[in-house]
Amino acid sequence: MQCNIDARGKAIRLVTGLISVAAAAVLAVAVLAGVLQAVWWWAPVVGAAAGGVFAVFEARTGWCVLRAMGCKTPF
Repeated sequence: MQCNIDARGKAIRLVTGLISVAAAAVLAVAVLAGVLQAVWWWAPVVGAAAGGVFAVFEARTGWCVLRAMGCKTPF
């Protein structure tokens, strides 16, 4: 994987990834506490956590999957 984003893109991906992981944790606590009682609430928890971890990975490596596929991102 070749670096394809600059420092600004890395910072944006890191912040959004950490926010997503934190939101997944809050949602998981709400599910465990019984505030959200349906079993399907675990799907958004897993999705937010996986997306957040992947965004942190992109920030750490300096590689963006969208740019690697040829899409132009604004940052």
